[in-house]
Amino acid sequence: MSEITNEIKNEIKKRRTFAIISHPDAGKTTLTEKFLLYGGAINQAGSVKGKATARHAVSDWMEIEKERGISVTSSVLQFSYGGYCINILDTPGHQDFSEDTYRTLMAADSAVMVIDASKGVEAQTRKLFKVCVMRHIPIFTFINKMDREAMDTFELLDDIEKELGIATCPVNWPIGSGKAFKGVFEREREEVELFSDTMKGTRMGEVRKVGIHSPEIDNVLTAEEREKLEEEIELLDGAAAEFDQELVSKGELSPVFFGSALTNFGVETFLKHFLTMTSSPLPRMSDRGEIDPMKETDFSAFVFKIQANMNKAHRDRIAFMRICSGKFEAGMSVYHVQGGKDVRLSQPQQMMASERKIIEQAYGGDIIGIFDPGIFSIGDTLTSSKDKFAYEGIPTFAPEHFARVRQVDTMKRKQFVKGINQIAQEGAIQIFQEYNTGMEEIIVGVVGVLQFDVLKYRLENEYNVEIILEMLPYEHIRWIENKEIDMDKLTGTSDMKKIKDLKDRPLLLFIHEWSIRMTLERNKGLELSEFGRS
Repeated sequence: MSEITNEIKNEIKKRRTFAIISHPDAGKTTLTEKFLLYGGAINQAGSVKGKATARHAVSDWMEIEKERGISVTSSVLQFSYGGYCINILDTPGHQDFSEDTYRTLMAADSAVMVIDASKGVEAQTRKLFKVCVMRHIPIFTFINKMDREAMDTFELLDDIEKELGIATCPVNWPIGSGKAFKGVFEREREEVELFSDTMKGTRMGEVRKVGIHSPEIDNVLTAEEREKLEEEIELLDGAAAEFDQELVSKGELSPVFFGSALTNFGVETFLKHFLTMTSSPLPRMSDRGEIDPMKETDFSAFVFKIQANMNKAHRDRIAFMRICSGKFEAGMSVYHVQGGKDVRLSQPQQMMASERKIIEQAYGGDIIGIFDPGIFSIGDTLTSSKDKFAYEGIPTFAPEHFARVRQVDTMKRKQFVKGINQIAQEGAIQIFQEYNTGMEEIIVGVVGVLQFDVLKYRLENEYNVEIILEMLPYEHIRWIENKEIDMDKLTGTSDMKKIKDLKDRPLLLFIHEWSIRMTLERNKGLELSEFGRS
């Protein structure tokens, strides 16, 4: 294998690729927008709340997202700041779209967790956090909305540690909250960074810093505020975990920052610290062992997301891939491992939500979108290496809600099948067929019921097909692991239904959880799995 060039090494070292996760309404999209302001990628931040006349957040591009004021797909955004090339993966906060977030986390090297200061850790944060822990990726916490009334700061930290099982290390500390919010105390430098509400939507406005031991501090804080801060810092120094870069990198310690994304306070401070505390792109596991971007000269990438119809005028499909090693060049020919043949990667682009920019080159750590003529699937590996390998597959999460889908106009069967297949290939929904009847009967499975609304909306708006959804009572799905099982001879329970997925793999649906155990008992040697592999 030839030596990796310094150009490639230096470019990869500059890369930082992270996902932003949170519960809905914690301010994740607003924080993303402010990062883009600092990178000079946009001039004015949009408001996320849905009003016909309002500017919409740059990362929310689908019509239904603009109407509802929620993110339903992950956006990929790139910008430069302070000599770094930053790839942000903005994810849906709503739990009904969590599967998209799970897959996106597979493409990230670290995660930023946004928490609402008045609410603490919420259900969705807990669920997503477990995926980060599973992957051992570094987690950074931004406690947002300090310009509103907040929970007690020690309670907030306690909540994170108890709920998520991770130690915390506050890098700065808030002084008051809501109307009494004065700013934050930067622990290492022993400076107070003063809060100013002049920066809504823009990056303008000076951040004033005053040393805690400076005489000027008396003009900034009252004696009572200063005394309270000193007490809290003393308590914090005795009780909180010390900063340890090694533990942060292992995902065992989360650095915590406080601020207000809406008013732009504390965002740049957070960004600067974050960039020094995170690493450049990390090695990825494959069936050939670890692929290290600092050693591997050949280009390699995996597909983690597919999005159809991002551009209504072109009706195209974009496969988003995370580059894991080497250098990408526009039009290069690479080997598509799952397809078993060489493919040319055409129309490479980077995204600013629905805005696109055609690129000539990209490096390990970057996220790029490639025109997909319908050949890629989530989890696919592409490489220019002669020594072929495949990256670890991306788990398919078990749907929890099922419905039978029929088109209203039977003459539109072709559009219906095309539309539902394309949306399924994006991974937002999973489609199944009755075990013996084929495509005449289509059953859709989703992780969250809102996905049904998105499916209905997209089929009508993008494919001109109206559908009827008939909800089914099934709540549990299992993939059959052993290939030798004869489906016709399988003895189940009265609430069990036999189906198959798009790859003709047999599956079972159950209404009751106890039926799964009973089916296993009745069929010796049967192996069932909650996850399907891409």
